[in-house]
Amino acid sequence: MSVRLTPAASIDAIDGLVADAAGSIRLKARVRAVAENNKANRAIEKLIAKRLKIGKSGVRVISGETSRSKTIRIVGDPDDLVTDLENLARTD
Repeated sequence: MSVRLTPAASIDAIDGLVADAAGSIRLKARVRAVAENNKANRAIEKLIAKRLKIGKSGVRVISGETSRSKTIRIVGDPDDLVTDLENLARTD
């Protein structure tokens, strides 16, 4: 899953979907954690895991560790994840 992350925000939140300059659709999210020592990466993993109701170890940033654009791997049943991710993108 592709995510556009804003660190050092006032709240932890999922803000829906956003298109980047290349036209790729990403999940837009913000976390209170700062972007140093992987704190923001761990915070987005925790936020997504909590919202999807899966264990923290099931969500990992796999690329973009130092960028706002990240790729996140989520472990789970693909059919269930599709539905859960669609719901995640619609709400906060």
